[in-house]
Amino acid sequence: MPELNYAEAVNAALRRALAEWPETLLYGEDVAKPGGVFGVTRRLYREFGERVFDTPISESAIIGSAVGAAMMGRRPIVEIMWVDFTLVGLDQVINQAANVRYVSQGALTAPLTIRTQQGAVPGSCAQHSQSLEALFAHVPGIRVALPSTPQDAYDVLLSAIACDDPTVVIEARALYNGPRENVELDGPIAAVGGSRHRHRGEDITVLTWGAQTHNVVAAAAELDAEQIGLDVIEAVWLNPFDTPAVLDSVARTGRLMVVHEANVTGGFGAEVLARVAESGISLRSPACRVGLPDLRVPAAPGLSSAVLPSASSVAAAARTIIGSESVPWNAAGQYYDAR
Repeated sequence: MPELNYAEAVNAALRRALAEWPETLLYGEDVAKPGGVFGVTRRLYREFGERVFDTPISESAIIGSAVGAAMMGRRPIVEIMWVDFTLVGLDQVINQAANVRYVSQGALTAPLTIRTQQGAVPGSCAQHSQSLEALFAHVPGIRVALPSTPQDAYDVLLSAIACDDPTVVIEARALYNGPRENVELDGPIAAVGGSRHRHRGEDITVLTWGAQTHNVVAAAAELDAEQIGLDVIEAVWLNPFDTPAVLDSVARTGRLMVVHEANVTGGFGAEVLARVAESGISLRSPACRVGLPDLRVPAAPGLSSAVLPSASSVAAAARTIIGSESVPWNAAGQYYDAR
């Protein structure tokens, strides 16, 4: 198996899709000759010619044309540079792509894949650092995935491309040039859905996804030394969401914390807490959300690192849940780190 980093794994998945499925197309702003703003699509234009092409700066046209192409039998893969820019084409996603199967009574599908990336990195500004996964997961008909490892970046993208529903794959810009790992390139393509068990523990169920997975796993390793066991589940897919995996874990630990980089209010963490509450499972401590407070991500690296979840803030929240029956909440009903 080759050793690939996250960006290289995405590139390998695109290469396999273009090679094995002649109906696939790959396009977006600067994805062809420049190889993508982050270099993820490098060399694919050279290998696959006109099936990989650049477009004008028009997210609405990119996604809208993909909806039409998908309805006519192609399997387009489009790249939107930043998830923030998908908002320009949101009508095409929510009013068009999501409705194709329903309004055609199943006669048509829209098997298009929207690749984009999100998350704050040092120096990113307010319009390049938002986390919008809950917005897409809210819309019936749209599949949503957020891989965090090179292997999942490869597998999840192929699952998305093979899926007959419109799928949004949100990659993590902070992980593109991360460490390499062995990536199996010849495995079977799985159906969409599923979660990953990243760390075993008996004290608190911690659900997370995307780049925050690495912070949570680091916090779990730190807390092992303190005899606090985190049961870490990564939701690689938010739609379909693996509710049984979360409920099974919470039934065992009796505690729940959700960690995400998105703003707390209206984040998908609230949906997870609701599902656990509706299940009737009794909790030994109040459930807790750790996320970005309801503010814009500051451009200054020092300020942004102060408000975004980190391994240390996750560990601190876990200690609080274990050590007290009362979780500190601020006026907005969000977990408050009083350090």
